[in-house]
Amino acid sequence: MSLTLYFLRHGQTECSRNNSFCGSIDSELTLEGLEMAKAFADAYSSTPWTAIFCSPMRRTVATGKPLCEAIGMEAQLRDGLKEINYGEWEGKTPEIISRDYHDDYIRWSADPAWNAPTGGEMGVTIAFRALQVIEEIKQNYSSGNILVVSHKATIRIILCSLLGIDVGRFRFRLGCPVGSVSPVEFTSHGPLLKALADRTHLNEHLRNLPGT
Repeated sequence: MSLTLYFLRHGQTECSRNNSFCGSIDSELTLEGLEMAKAFADAYSSTPWTAIFCSPMRRTVATGKPLCEAIGMEAQLRDGLKEINYGEWEGKTPEIISRDYHDDYIRWSADPAWNAPTGGEMGVTIAFRALQVIEEIKQNYSSGNILVVSHKATIRIILCSLLGIDVGRFRFRLGCPVGSVSPVEFTSHGPLLKALADRTHLNEHLRNLPGT
């Protein structure tokens, strides 16, 4: 049996609904976000899980909670799975950031791997800390299904790193809407992306909510 990591983005928050940057802000799930978490648990509780790893932010812990309760497994919290710190951009929309931090925003948009949001984190920094968690998982679990509950930018940066995609392109190569899951199987030929941003476990209403 091979090792498969399921990268689950947290459910909807007010920030994701309003398309504002939310990294270090410890936001809660909306009611619809809680529904997304429950829908994932309902669809995946029969999957034989080996372990659950989770960012310690409230929105990710709440997303993993229904499955944890359903299967009687405790999530292992790792700071390395936290979202990018957006610094002075936290809670602001792209339109406001482009106006108030224009030069920084242009540089970050061109290459977020090596340019940070004003006072925030570079993509390569996130890759370094997040991949340490992935390496820990691979060292401790040679096979089985592992759930990794994390955030939009962090998941896309991990996937880019695993799949050989330039981290500087993470915002433009891979989608990762709220409540989506992207399983990666570690085969003898390396990481294999089995599905990208799958949301078939969500009903039509939840899939069509506005936001990111």
